[in-house]
Amino acid sequence: MDLKKNKRVIAAVALAAATISILAACSGSGTASSGASSKNITVGAIYLDTQGFYGGVQKGVQDGATENGKSVKILESNAQDDASKESTFMNTYISANVNAILLSAASGQSSIPAIKQASNAGIPVICYNTCIASASASKYVYSYIYGDPVKFGEQIGEAAAKYFIANKITSPQIGVLNCEFVQVCVQRRQGFENVLKKQVPGYKIVANQLATDPTKSIDTATNILTAHPDLDAFFGESGGATIGGVKSVEQNNRVGKTVVFGSDMTTDLANALVEGTVLKAEVDVSGQAVGKLAIKAAIDATNGKKKPSNINVAAPIDLYTGSEDGKKWLAAHANGIP
Repeated sequence: MDLKKNKRVIAAVALAAATISILAACSGSGTASSGASSKNITVGAIYLDTQGFYGGVQKGVQDGATENGKSVKILESNAQDDASKESTFMNTYISANVNAILLSAASGQSSIPAIKQASNAGIPVICYNTCIASASASKYVYSYIYGDPVKFGEQIGEAAAKYFIANKITSPQIGVLNCEFVQVCVQRRQGFENVLKKQVPGYKIVANQLATDPTKSIDTATNILTAHPDLDAFFGESGGATIGGVKSVEQNNRVGKTVVFGSDMTTDLANALVEGTVLKAEVDVSGQAVGKLAIKAAIDATNGKKKPSNINVAAPIDLYTGSEDGKKWLAAHANGIP
C-alpha cells in the first residue's frame, strides 16, 4: 500500500516550528486584548509534538471559541517533547499576560515548575491529552481534558484479544511501539495488557521501544521484526508509532503474518484500516473534540467561573475496526484533520 501524503500531514508539519506563531481565530473582527473582555481573549497553546492530533486540537480550539461567542487570539508553539522548550514558551506567555494557557505537558514532573509559575501569576492552565502528576495538577491546573488512558488501552486490547482468539493464536508475541516518556502512554499499555491477561493469558510482550516519530518508528519496528521473526502483532501507542508499524510490516514482506493494533487516528491510518491487511483496529480520541473542551474550560476560567473540585474532564474515546469504520472516518474528516 502506498500511504500518500495528505492535508492532515501538512497541517501537522505546520506545527513543527519551535517559534511562536500568532493566529487570529474566527468570531468577531476585533483584536484580542491582554485582559479578557466580553468577547476577546488571548490564549497561549503549547503542542507536545508534530503529530496530526494537534492539528485537530488547533481546529477544535478555533471552532470552540466561535461556538462560545469569543474572538480568540491564539499564540501557538510546539515543545517537541522537550520540557525545557516548553518552559521557555510558558515564560513567554506569562510575560505576554495571556488570559489562559492550553498545554499538553511534556513531562509529569519537569513541567511542574512552569505550570506553577503560570498559576501563581493568575493565569489559568488547562492541560489536555497529557498533564503533570495528579497532586500538582490539583493545585496548579484549572482543568485537565483527556480520554481515560487505561480505558483507551482496554478498548484496543479488546480488539486485539478478539483477533487472537478468532485466529487461534494462544501465545501471541507482541512488539510495543511506545510513547512512554509521558505517563498516559504507560497507562495505555496497562489497559491493553489488562484485557490480554484475562482473555489471552499466553501473550508475551517481546519488545517495548520508543517510536513516536512517524519516520524513525519504521526503523524501530523493523529492528523488532528482525529480532523477533515470529512476531504476531505490534501495538502502537501513538499515531506515529502505529504508522511506523504498518509501513515496516509492508516493507518487510510481513503482510499476512504480523498485524498492527494502533492509536490516534489519521488519514493514513484510516486508509490502512480500509485496506485491512495490516491494521486491524484503531482507538482514538478526537483532537477536535479535545480542543473544543479545552477552549471551553479556558473561557470558563476567564469568565471567572470557579475552578471545579474535580479538574478532570472526560473526552470521548472511539474504537474503529474494519473497512467500513475507516471509510466513515474518512468521510467525516475529508479535510484530513482528526
